[in-house]
Amino acid sequence: MRNASKGFIPVMLTPFQNDGKIDYPALTRLTEMYLKAGAAGLFANCLSSEMFELSADERLQSIRHIVHVAGGAVPVVATGTFAGPLNEQADFVKQVYEAGTEAVIVITGLLAAQDESEAIFNERFHRLLEWTSGVPLGFYECPEPYKRVLTAEQLGQFVATGRVTYHKDTCLDIDQIRAKLAATEGHNFGLYDAYMGHAVESLRAGSAGLSCIQGNFFPELIVWLCKNYDNALLQREVAEVQDFFIKNMGVMHDVYPTVAKYSLKQRGVDISTFTRRKVGNFTGTVRAGVEALYGDYSTLSKQLELVA
Repeated sequence: MRNASKGFIPVMLTPFQNDGKIDYPALTRLTEMYLKAGAAGLFANCLSSEMFELSADERLQSIRHIVHVAGGAVPVVATGTFAGPLNEQADFVKQVYEAGTEAVIVITGLLAAQDESEAIFNERFHRLLEWTSGVPLGFYECPEPYKRVLTAEQLGQFVATGRVTYHKDTCLDIDQIRAKLAATEGHNFGLYDAYMGHAVESLRAGSAGLSCIQGNFFPELIVWLCKNYDNALLQREVAEVQDFFIKNMGVMHDVYPTVAKYSLKQRGVDISTFTRRKVGNFTGTVRAGVEALYGDYSTLSKQLELVA
């Protein structure tokens, strides 16, 4: 992405009305919240957006809406490949790009089946490049339908084409992150790490920023970490923020994205907790965990002099 400094790219939620329809006024409020928090870009139509539960028309309409609300303040990327023949995936990639995105994201697990080789994946991606001429692309190692993690060699070869500008990494392995950064050095490209467990290490290694679900709870805290991870005067606070996310990772992942929407409601964001995805039961125990999490965040944000 074009943003040169370290930044937070939120994996955007999709707000729904209680009848299951997309709540576009709430999507406006949510987009404005990310921007106010200091997001360096926006990742629309991703797994957190419940993209597999949206129709093709809803995907495009929500992307256009987010692009419109962002108004050019930050770049927007969005997923453009879904199940189906490669030519149909290429057609949808072009539609997503025409919706105003800066790059269109390719789901690695949808270009080749789990039992298919890297060679097959590579061949299909090169065909996708040919069939989407001029469209900047990116990768997302999405956990669904299965997680296909790219090797450093693969990513380096793809980035060297000049067409791949973005990568959302979910390998959870700091050594692989370092190898991918080395393989793509010197190109107009950004690797955004999804794993908060090694967020500070990843930023110091050269990642362009973070793109994690925790940003749907406390985006200001992720922005603060991206800005201050290497500030010699704030290393105690940086360690506290890193530990906060590690300690609470389970709470933020359980019954997600329902828990994220509930947490945002606690913060005063007018958003329903309705989700189309079947993610489990939002029990009283889960609710209590999210409420305790918000209390801990409020304490930490005051220490950091953030606006709660």
